[in-house]
Amino acid sequence: MSSIDTTLLESINKIAVTDSIKISLLNPEVASLWDDFVVSCKEATFFHRAGWKSVIENAFGHKTWFLYAERDQQIIGVLSLVEVKSHLFGHSLSSLPFCVYGGIAAVDDQARKLLDQAAQKLAIQLAVDYLEYRNITPCHSDWVTKGLYVTFRKEIDVDAEKNMLAIPRKQRAMVRKGIKNNLQGSIDTDIDRFFYAYSTSVHRLGTPVFSKKYFRLLKSTFGEDCELLIISSDHKVVSAVMSFYFRDEVLPYYGGGIDEARDLAANDFMYWELMRRSCERGISIFDFGRSKLDTGSYSFKKNWGFEPQPLYYEYQLHKVKTMPDHNPLNPKYRLFIQAWQRMPLALANFIGPHIVKNLG
Repeated sequence: MSSIDTTLLESINKIAVTDSIKISLLNPEVASLWDDFVVSCKEATFFHRAGWKSVIENAFGHKTWFLYAERDQQIIGVLSLVEVKSHLFGHSLSSLPFCVYGGIAAVDDQARKLLDQAAQKLAIQLAVDYLEYRNITPCHSDWVTKGLYVTFRKEIDVDAEKNMLAIPRKQRAMVRKGIKNNLQGSIDTDIDRFFYAYSTSVHRLGTPVFSKKYFRLLKSTFGEDCELLIISSDHKVVSAVMSFYFRDEVLPYYGGGIDEARDLAANDFMYWELMRRSCERGISIFDFGRSKLDTGSYSFKKNWGFEPQPLYYEYQLHKVKTMPDHNPLNPKYRLFIQAWQRMPLALANFIGPHIVKNLG
């Protein structure tokens, strides 16, 4: 821990002395205890796991502040924070960039309060533009909120055929089309085939791509809980998805397909194949993840019979007067998106990681 970290932590801990709760920074010695707590805490998600600290530091070079509260040497709350400094997109402290869920996970109201106070104090000391929590449930009614995002979660049955029949008729027909096209699903351990399908899809949308290094770090850090499902047609990769497993949930997180995927109904088949495989291994929650309201992915997930649930992205503004709006729906990015779509794929894959690392 650097001298700056120590000084800030000592200052933060002054708020917790009288409550017999200590606020500390995550270190390798307590990583397993952190993850044990995350698994047991009902408020925690896959994105609260300790591994995100090393992934974000090594993939993007950002400073992390993974705080945990303990009483009597027992962890009772965690709050993962990342500091992002960018000339283009500002200076933020967020829980958690590159992730759909974040915020405080705690089993004790006092721990939750002290972690919250610690984050706000840290935001002031770091002189950030804003502090952000990506909550599943509301936390601060007095903070600025962004109602742009929703998530889609649904229970799935242990019987695959019941899950098939639960899909609305038109979407079910697309899944069956993919099956009739003799598409094949397989699990991969290397990210190359996945990255080909994913980067092609992202380029088509006109948005910057993450680096191969990032995906390799995700796979190596989270192991079997980070799975690569590849969909092929005549031994050619047409679509792929990286999914995260946590407790009894599966979350398809990064995915995409090449141009031929649409005619083959490959993406439809891909999510069905993931659902089928998941129910066979005893997974009971299919988390379709975050979408922006009234976008193509939003409609796609509703077509599967999933209902949107609001996400509460809350911002405590410090050095700015309005909350950030770094998303492709912002009209000021329209020309950039059009230019990016015309850029050769190889060049886009080279430049993209340098941009997207600051977007969060």
